[in-house]
Amino acid sequence: MIQIDKETKLTLLYILFAFTFSVALRLIWVYQFGDYEAFKFNGQLMINTNDGYFWAEGARDILSGLSQPYDLSPTTLATSQLTAFFAKILPFSFESVILYMPVVLSSLVVIPMILIAKTLHNLTLGFIAALLGSVAWSYYNRTMAGYYDTDMLNIVLPMFLLWSIIWAINTKEEKYLLITAIDILIYRWWYPQSYSLEFSFFALILVYALIFERKNLYNYKLLAIMLFAMMDVDGVIRLPIVFGLYVFFKMEKADKFAFSILALAVVAFFVTGGFDPIWLRLKLYVFTDTLVSSKEGMGLHYFAVMQTVREAGSIPFSEFANRISGHGVTFILSLAGYVYLAYKHKLMLLALPMIGLGFLASVGGLRFTIYAVPILAFGVAFLITELGRVMPTEKLKYLSMVAFTLAILYPNYQHIEGYKVPTVMNTDEVKVLDILKVKANREDYVVAWWDYGYPIRYYGDVKTLVDGGKHDGDVNFPVSFILTSPQEEAAKMARLDVEYTEAGYETNRSLSYIEQMCSDYGFSDANDFLLSLQTEIKLPNKTRDIYFYLPFNMLSIYPTLTKFSYIDLMSGKEKKAPFYFISRNFRDVGSSIQLSQEVFMDKETFALTIGTQKVTPKRFVKTFYDKEMQLQSSVQNIDPNAEVSIIYMSNYNTFLVLDEATYNSLFIQLMVLESYDTNLFEKVITNPHAKVYKLKI
Repeated sequence: MIQIDKETKLTLLYILFAFTFSVALRLIWVYQFGDYEAFKFNGQLMINTNDGYFWAEGARDILSGLSQPYDLSPTTLATSQLTAFFAKILPFSFESVILYMPVVLSSLVVIPMILIAKTLHNLTLGFIAALLGSVAWSYYNRTMAGYYDTDMLNIVLPMFLLWSIIWAINTKEEKYLLITAIDILIYRWWYPQSYSLEFSFFALILVYALIFERKNLYNYKLLAIMLFAMMDVDGVIRLPIVFGLYVFFKMEKADKFAFSILALAVVAFFVTGGFDPIWLRLKLYVFTDTLVSSKEGMGLHYFAVMQTVREAGSIPFSEFANRISGHGVTFILSLAGYVYLAYKHKLMLLALPMIGLGFLASVGGLRFTIYAVPILAFGVAFLITELGRVMPTEKLKYLSMVAFTLAILYPNYQHIEGYKVPTVMNTDEVKVLDILKVKANREDYVVAWWDYGYPIRYYGDVKTLVDGGKHDGDVNFPVSFILTSPQEEAAKMARLDVEYTEAGYETNRSLSYIEQMCSDYGFSDANDFLLSLQTEIKLPNKTRDIYFYLPFNMLSIYPTLTKFSYIDLMSGKEKKAPFYFISRNFRDVGSSIQLSQEVFMDKETFALTIGTQKVTPKRFVKTFYDKEMQLQSSVQNIDPNAEVSIIYMSNYNTFLVLDEATYNSLFIQLMVLESYDTNLFEKVITNPHAKVYKLKI
């Protein structure tokens, strides 16, 4: 019979309790919306992150065995593969698997946290840190039930890597050389962008070794095997190299070759391009530009997508502190506690890369805060255990630790209880795509803004032009142009963009699609080419059908998507932003309707008062659904020379005030008014939440 010592039993007990605690708090969201049918599909709650549908598409295609060239389905990527594996072996629906995977996998972070504390001979420290680190704001937000994305293991795996590094340096046992290398291989398999953190760990170990243990050859062996594991080559190649090196390092004669092997590892790392992905991530999140220009061809200028992604923008200190520790005071204590902990246990200095990456949120965006969460949780937990240690009695010791632990957990619990995020799509929006899946072919395209790309591909089983991963300025421009232009120009661009996209897959063209169009149609100025869409130009031969998915909720992001096409492609100069005003919180104030604090509409003349300015509208349009749920509209023409129009979407309780260009845009005409050119479009599916049209040309 296996004998388990008291410390191991306590370790397992702490892990089990902390894991259960983490899972339980993540189930609060499920409890809150479990009976809300508008968030369900196929009898289960839907997920609440757009990117999750990317991985779900890949897992679906793995299970079905269906995938075609250029469908962008991630069947070869880890998240989809692991999901398909779980869906295959577990007796749950696919929807249940993707809903609960983040709940279970993200809670595994408590294991390395408690094991790290065991190295420091302070299990209570690890237990308290695990309780806080597993549910702190940003970590919870990105790993809650339904947040099905790589983040569910993006902290778990580097924490296991940190644990193996700490144990390796602390014990000097050869087995931790292999464990550390395997950790890196698994982490890279799961999250290919892990280069930066891996390299940071490597650099800090090098500094640590040079300062504290310069003559210990074990550290250089560790650095060498890490570099070979970090090379920018396929994991199938790195795995046997790592195993072979581990076997060699177990030999007595290996010590005299330690520096030579490390030098070889450095060369191999850089020759395979190991540093290139690190620089790419820095450019993406730190050195961001508002505009980007193509390096070849016409040098066209496009609007950079990172300027519109909230998680890639800087955040104020209060939000930064709350996201890491749950409260500003807790954050300050955590920071001070970590400094004290690192002073007492210098091995904890090895956690600095995760703090550094977490602090990148101040310039790189809120998504990075999760990296600092578990490390700073150690800081405040250490202060709590140190305070308990100086208490005069055992009773006061445990009472103080319980009280302070509850105090740091409570703000995070409050956040979790109030964090009632919706699912990505509601049931009616998904029903439209479910019908479209039957009507459309898998090779057909759906035009929609990139926010909807992944869900459309998953539920509709069709192709899209842009999505959460394919949304650089050059591919966003045509889609933005389509949605914001008049119907004829939009229809022509849709056919052009789809056919050039498919042709691009076959020919591997280096030019952007717009540049290739200009070249093929004989234009040296992209603006002239866009103007030519108003004329009778010859379009490419039709190879597939094109649909337009236009959800009501896109009204809230319409100004954002205009930024990508309201730009002079030749000079990069941004055009005047369209006038677009939306009001859902209006009220009747007697003779007028107050649309916002300084915007009023006269109930009889429909004249607008914007601050001190009086504006007469061109027209007033009221839309409503009849008993058969068919959209009807009434139009009152007021001043043909006016520049703005008012649309009252009565069933949506929404007012729109638009300039003429926006009023005539494809999105407003087809989604809001259902006023479409029957020579260009066919109405396919409609409900109040989303509408689908088919292109005829």
